[in-house]
Amino acid sequence: MILGMSLATFTALHVIISLVAIVAGIIVMIGLLGSNRMQGLTALFLLFTILTSATGFLFPFTQLLPSHMIGILSLVLLAIACVALYVMKLAGAWRAIYVVTAMLSLYLNIFVLVIQAFLKIGPLHALAPSVPPSEPPFLVIQGIVLAFFVIVIIGAARRFRPTPGYA
Repeated sequence: MILGMSLATFTALHVIISLVAIVAGIIVMIGLLGSNRMQGLTALFLLFTILTSATGFLFPFTQLLPSHMIGILSLVLLAIACVALYVMKLAGAWRAIYVVTAMLSLYLNIFVLVIQAFLKIGPLHALAPSVPPSEPPFLVIQGIVLAFFVIVIIGAARRFRPTPGYA
C-alpha cells in the first residue's frame, strides 16, 4: 500500500500525473517558441512535473536507482525553474535559465517515457529486450529525442521574450 492505495492503483495515478505533465509541457514548449508564457498551463506543467518526480520516490525500493537520480535532477531543475519564473520574474538571465531548466525537466520526463515504452509495450520491448533497454532501436529513438530537445531548447532560449511584467 502506498498512500492508502494498492501498488497498481498508485502506479496508474503516477502514470496519469506523468502524462498530464508531459502533455502540458509540450504545449508550454510550443508557447515558449512563440513567446507565449501560458500562465495556467505553465503552472500545471510545473506542478505535475514536480508531482511526477516526487511520487516516483514513493515506490518501494531498497537502493538508489538511476530513476531516483533522474528524479533528484528533475526536482533540482524544477526548483530553479520555479525560482526563475515566480521569484525572479524572468528578469535578465533568469529568462534563459527558466527556459533551459523547464525544458530539461520536460526532456527528462520524455526520456523516462521512452524507457517505459520500451519496457512495457510488447513490440517495442521485442526491439530492445534488455532491462534497461540498450539496443540500437532504443538508442536511436533516445538520440532523436535528445537532438530534438537540444534544438528546441536553443530555439526557445533565443525566441522566448514574454511581455515585461507578465510573470
